[in-house]
Amino acid sequence: MRAIPRAPGRLPLLGHVVPLLRRPLDFMQSLRSTGDLVRVDVGTLPIYFVTSADLTHELLVTKARHVDKGRFFVRARVLVGDSLPTAPSHIHRPHRRLMQPAFHHKRIAEYARVMADRATAMAEGWSARQTIAVDEELAEFSVGTLAETMFSTDISRPAAVAVRRDVPILLKTALLRAVTPRLLDRLPIPANRKFDAAATRLRKVIDDVVAASREHEEPEANDLLSMLLAARDSDTGEALSDREVRDELVAIMFAGTETTASTLSWTFHELATHPEVEDRLVAEIESVVGDRPVTFEDVPKLEYMDRVLREVSRMHSVPLLMRRVTTPVELGGVELPVGTEIGFSLYALHRDARLYEAPERFDPDRWLPERRQGQPREGYIPFGSGNRKCIGDGFAWAEIVITLATVLARWRLEPLPEHSVKEVASAVAHPDRLPMRVMPRTAMV
Repeated sequence: MRAIPRAPGRLPLLGHVVPLLRRPLDFMQSLRSTGDLVRVDVGTLPIYFVTSADLTHELLVTKARHVDKGRFFVRARVLVGDSLPTAPSHIHRPHRRLMQPAFHHKRIAEYARVMADRATAMAEGWSARQTIAVDEELAEFSVGTLAETMFSTDISRPAAVAVRRDVPILLKTALLRAVTPRLLDRLPIPANRKFDAAATRLRKVIDDVVAASREHEEPEANDLLSMLLAARDSDTGEALSDREVRDELVAIMFAGTETTASTLSWTFHELATHPEVEDRLVAEIESVVGDRPVTFEDVPKLEYMDRVLREVSRMHSVPLLMRRVTTPVELGGVELPVGTEIGFSLYALHRDARLYEAPERFDPDRWLPERRQGQPREGYIPFGSGNRKCIGDGFAWAEIVITLATVLARWRLEPLPEHSVKEVASAVAHPDRLPMRVMPRTAMV
C-alpha cells in the first residue's frame, strides 16, 4: 500500500482536511491527476480514493462482497440506525427485500397522483413577475410530497414540519462530520448542539407517527409507512420492528428530500442559462401532455426531458461516498486489508474528461443513443450501482419529471442578473441560493 500515491497538499497532523473542507468539489476532481487509486489523509486516517470508472465499478459491483458501508455512513448511524443506507450486508439484504414492493412501479404510479397534485398547487400559488427563492420552494415541495406519500394524510403534517426544520440542519453538517475525527462530535460547539437537537427531534416525531399508525392501522392504506408496518419477509415471515421502521423512514427523508430538490433547482438554473434547451423541452411537454395534468404514463414518453435530467444529474452529483473493507480485497493491483477506508466521488466521476467530451459543458444531446455508443455504463451512476443502488431512484425520477412538466407548462423562471449561483457541497452538490423571477409562459408566444 506504500506504493499508492498520496494526494498533494498534505499538512502535518491535519492531512488533507483543509482542502477537503475549503474546496471539496475541486479537491475530489483533482485526485484523478494523481492516479486511479489515491491516498488522502483525514487527520491521521488514510482514505484511499478510487478515481476511475473501472475501479468504481469494481468496488461497487464485482467486489462488493468484500466491502460494506464506510465512515461516511457509520457516522450517520446516530441518526438513521441500521437503515438501508447504513446497514451492514446481513441486515441490508432482508430489509431491502421487505421494502422493495413499496417502490414497485405500480406503487410509484399511485404516488404520482400526489406528486402531480402538489406540483400543480405549487405552480398555481405563484404569480407573474414574482421573485421566489426556487431552492427553498422546491425544498418545501419535496418534503411535503415525501411526507404525503410516506404517511397517511392525518398524521403527515407534524412529520413534514419536522423534516422541513431539521433535515437541512443535519445535511449541512453531514459532510463535515464524515471528514473530521469522531471525538470532535463531543465538543459543545453550536454545530454539534444543533445536529444533536435536530436528530433527537426528528426521531421523536417519527416514533410518534409510527406509534399512531400502528394504533390506527387501516387495512386498505397504501402509504409507505402502512406498507412497511404490514410487510413480512417471504422466507421467514418476520416483520420490521417499530424502531427499524422509524430508521428506514428517517433515512428515506434524509436521502430523498435534498437530492430531489437540488436536482430540480439545478434543472431550472440550467434551463434559464440555456433557453434553446428550455424551448425544446417545453415543445415536447406540449406535444406529449397538452393542457391536461401530467401522469405517470407520461414519464417515459418525455424523451428529451430524460436527456436533460441525465445531464443535470451528471453535472451535479453526490460529492462523497465511502466503503470499508470487510475481507481482504485486491483493488487496482493493491491488496487492501480489513478496515481500509475507500472513498469515491460521483461528482468527480461524472466530470471525468476520459469519459465525457467537454465534461463542464451542459449538453443534453450527449445522451442521444448514437452519441452514447462506446461510452461505458459504469461511467454514469447517479443513484449508485450494485446491490446498494438507491432503492428510491424510480420514485425520485418520477417526481422530478412530473414537477418539471407541470411547472414549465405554466411558467418560465428567469435568473436575477445581480446574483451569481455558486455550487456548494454537502450531502449533495446544491446551489447556494437560487432566486428567480416567475414569468408567464404565454409571454413567450
